[in-house]
Amino acid sequence: MPIPLLDRENGRGGVLSDAGQNPGSVGGFYERHGKRSLDTLLATTGLILLSPLLGFLACCIKLTSRGPVFFRQVRVGKNGRPFQILKFRSMVMQSLNTDVMITVAGDLRVTTLGRVLRRYKFDELPQLWNVIRGEMSLVGPRPELPIYVSRYTPDQRIVLCVRPGITDPASLAYRHEEEILADQSDPEQFYRTNILPDKLARNRAYLQQITFRNDTRIILRTISSSFLPAEKTGIRRAL
Repeated sequence: MPIPLLDRENGRGGVLSDAGQNPGSVGGFYERHGKRSLDTLLATTGLILLSPLLGFLACCIKLTSRGPVFFRQVRVGKNGRPFQILKFRSMVMQSLNTDVMITVAGDLRVTTLGRVLRRYKFDELPQLWNVIRGEMSLVGPRPELPIYVSRYTPDQRIVLCVRPGITDPASLAYRHEEEILADQSDPEQFYRTNILPDKLARNRAYLQQITFRNDTRIILRTISSSFLPAEKTGIRRAL
């Protein structure tokens, strides 16, 4: 779906009209050619090597709660084009069609197995298929819901000039986002006014340093942070 159509669906004509503009430093050889090659190679290898784990998790999801194995949701990708992000389902089936978009720590909609999947980011593994399809990258600004993207400022929309990623600098900084939101009286409002703007600022900074070395560092930090305790107080102070 092209950008103008997404604008009309959101009732905000022109809100994504300049989503395809590129920041000045984006466009090096790695960003234009190497990044996609690396994505395809690592995502394909990852799906093959992790296939036993993926099959095991799929069986566990199916056996422990009613509903589909996968959760699909429309997100906004490169140049404002919507796509369906793929995840392992971590919530009870009845909650998937609700209007609640924010998940906080202790959310009763999350299944027992879902808490484990979310804790170690295993629910994100099916997005390797999104990477192979060219809808996502291994590293890049996390794709948001259309309702949030429709409220981006012109400066913030610059993050739509690249493929969204499975991980990014903001994901590392907000490793404990659900716990932070659980402390707020209005998690949805706090996300819109505090967390999301900071995430977008971090990702705009990432666009100025898209390199093989930086992407490799982010991937390795993401893997390690999934199994090691991370510091939460720094983010709380910043907010």
